[in-house]
Amino acid sequence: MPKMPGFARQGAGRLERLRSASGELSGAFGDLGTFLPYVVAAVGAGILAPTPVFAGFAAGYVLVAAIYRIPVSVQPMKALGAVIIAGGLTAAETAWAGGIVGAVLLLLAAIPSFEKATRAIPQSVVTGLQAGLGLMLVTVAFGLMSQDWIMAVAALAALSLAFLLPRGPWVPLVVIGALLLVPYAGPPIPPAAPAGGIDSVHAVLSGVLAQLPLTLLNAVVVAAAITRSLYPDRAERVSERKLAVTNGLMNLLLAPLGAMPMCHGAGGIAAHRRFGARGMGAPLIMAAFCCAALVMGPEIVGLLMSIPPPVVGALLVYAAADLIFSPRLFDARPDCRPVIAAAALATVFLGALAGLIAGLAAEGLRVYIRRRLRPGSTHSRG
Repeated sequence: MPKMPGFARQGAGRLERLRSASGELSGAFGDLGTFLPYVVAAVGAGILAPTPVFAGFAAGYVLVAAIYRIPVSVQPMKALGAVIIAGGLTAAETAWAGGIVGAVLLLLAAIPSFEKATRAIPQSVVTGLQAGLGLMLVTVAFGLMSQDWIMAVAALAALSLAFLLPRGPWVPLVVIGALLLVPYAGPPIPPAAPAGGIDSVHAVLSGVLAQLPLTLLNAVVVAAAITRSLYPDRAERVSERKLAVTNGLMNLLLAPLGAMPMCHGAGGIAAHRRFGARGMGAPLIMAAFCCAALVMGPEIVGLLMSIPPPVVGALLVYAAADLIFSPRLFDARPDCRPVIAAAALATVFLGALAGLIAGLAAEGLRVYIRRRLRPGSTHSRG
């Protein structure tokens, strides 16, 4: 086979670099669907100050770029974030809650059997948890898109170009286009007003207890599983212990300084990849974006709040789809699918901890039935 001429090789190389840069740019903003609602609500309500919040996310993304060198997400903690924007935590209480979660994660990561224990969870249960978290994102996304279905469908159609050209700049184009259409859009993402009146110690403990199971499952167990699935050639860079450590460090070091409690959500990892991110470029772009937001200060809040909710919902749909329709869902044996369904439904209606318990119970029942029907057969987890 004749060799490609030198100028042709150079042109192909430039084209590939352009595609790579475009993918990193688009993928960097792929997780805005989970980033925006919590950050805008907490900062817009005056509960947290914008400077330390954006500085925290910038530092978090620099950390994952240096440690993992793949687009691992840095997003607000969902359960704790919900407590914050509902007015259940003040800025000082948020700092305590984030610091405590961070310290607990580091302590767990220090246990020698931690990683072995997390990997002992059956794949069918992990797949169900992953699907359940995706379905939870879908419900949030539909609530946002229902404010303007025409804009939501248009955003979904534009974002679907990622299936044809995965590394195109679709997310920035959609967000910029949506900002140009703001005068014709529905109301902006509403910030929550602080409710107050909750005892500090009780509020902090409630937030911590609500968040820890979700972080351990979504930001450690499921995040490690989906990263190994999406980046099999670089899976050695990511482990449950390492994810627990970086989750812990971000919160123990940054939350006391005013940052919003953060985690490596599995949905964010899927979203970054879905829209073209493949390397450390996307985390560094997000770090630069957060630094720019830090310089802008309060003005950035108004800009972010003006992004139409239907567009945010459309971004969430794609993150949710990658969680729900994982390869393990389609590869699972027929007798593992009821386990997946039990874990997913319990997660949607009762939370991640209930999903884990329901999934393990269903897996135990599956093993029992299998052994009863086929005595003496060797069990293989689903």
